Amino acid sequence: MTQWRIIAALAACAMADASAALARPASADPKPNIIILLADDLGYGGLRVQGDAQAVTPHIDALAAHGVRMTNFYANHPVCSPTRAALMTGKYQHRMGFENNSGSPRNTSPKFGLPDADLTIAQRLKAVGYATGMFGKWHIGFQPDRVPTAKGFDEFYGFLSGAHAYTPTSSRAGDNSVGQGEATVGGGRTVLRGTTPEPMAAHMTEALATEAIDFIDRNKQRPFFVYLPFNAVHDPMDTTKTYYDRFPHIKDETRRIHLAQLAALDDSVGRVVAAVERNGLAKNTLIIFSSDNGGPTQQTTSSNAPLNGVKTLVLEGGIRVPTIVRWDGKLPAGKVVDTTAISFDLTATALQAGGALPKTGLDGVDLAPFLTGKKTGDAHQALFWRAGSQGAVRAGDWKLVRTGNKLRLFNLKTDIGERNDLAATHPEKANALNVQWLAWSARMLPPAWVRNERSGGDPPSEGRVEAAIDRFVRGEKPDRMAPE
Repeated sequence: MTQWRIIAALAACAMADASAALARPASADPKPNIIILLADDLGYGGLRVQGDAQAVTPHIDALAAHGVRMTNFYANHPVCSPTRAALMTGKYQHRMGFENNSGSPRNTSPKFGLPDADLTIAQRLKAVGYATGMFGKWHIGFQPDRVPTAKGFDEFYGFLSGAHAYTPTSSRAGDNSVGQGEATVGGGRTVLRGTTPEPMAAHMTEALATEAIDFIDRNKQRPFFVYLPFNAVHDPMDTTKTYYDRFPHIKDETRRIHLAQLAALDDSVGRVVAAVERNGLAKNTLIIFSSDNGGPTQQTTSSNAPLNGVKTLVLEGGIRVPTIVRWDGKLPAGKVVDTTAISFDLTATALQAGGALPKTGLDGVDLAPFLTGKKTGDAHQALFWRAGSQGAVRAGDWKLVRTGNKLRLFNLKTDIGERNDLAATHPEKANALNVQWLAWSARMLPPAWVRNERSGGDPPSEGRVEAAIDRFVRGEKPDRMAPE
């Protein structure tokens, strides 16, 4: 063989090896891509497909048309940060002492965040070959060892705190007094790329989707995990003129801005799904859409209908959330299931799909058999909540809501709005569920911190919360409750 032929042969081999390294595995069932889209403060009834006639959400509704919509799905907590901890780890957040929000970064306890011993979904998927990217709101750790890039994400673009401005001209962007403007957490007019602050884009919602799409395009030749927790539709009430002008017929200003924020969220979800389809990945991509808690209706007009209660409360309106799962060819299209499940089940479902579900140690279960119909009924015999003075347990159609020593009992099959307290007429059922809750709570850790701990913590809210629940149950409109 002549020298040039030898060189050509070697070059061809090198190119073949490089192509093989970049290409997806040639197995009949390669690892699926996984995308979790998380809305912020989106109420159960806040989408067109969930019943809000004013909502303009064609792309999220299309997810439901191509996938499975869950009508009995719950967030792990009535405020965002603890739910996100459960979603990232696949277990009750109370096992980590993660019961409370942080408060402002400057007043947060150093203990705030995920402990090293609790692996995230990103760490588990990365260990089996996934590219991992996160784009959006973290809010489960500020210390250097508790930020996304220390918790399994190859790439991160977003912010660490609980809320962020949508545009650089927002009053929120210029307000450092609330502790959100610290550049080290990606606040004010900054965001973080990795751990480095940079100026925020013209529109946060669109920018988060753009970053996620770029990640998908660059990693389409290997399995990837995208965690895209939008800050929409959390306050502040801020949007761009383009989206605001879509709703000239809405006279209530807060409602108009909320619908604009929701439309921007929906457009961004549509762009991400379109990127998956454009790259020919639809049949090998598990797409999950959910929310971190119910809507703070009084602040944002996000609808929780037909449920009772709002964000911060363990009534249904605070914890039952819209959830959709799409996986073309694997899950049925346009199906609605009433299986009772919770945030950490999404974690287990994704890990099972990616071949990274541990045999023990998680509370979540794989929902795929329930979504396909191979299994029926509920994913758990009972689900539990603990949020300070509040507690709740759901078992079958029955739900117990407790504040302090007061017990309220509801049958959700006949009373989805939680207006008919049956504790007095069914004391045996109320006491049995309370015993279950007490046994579960005793196995969990106490809260590892309180909100705004460095400034002395927030004032006790037990009386305010109990009064708010009582007023909701009576059908009265409670006083304005500030979202966490």
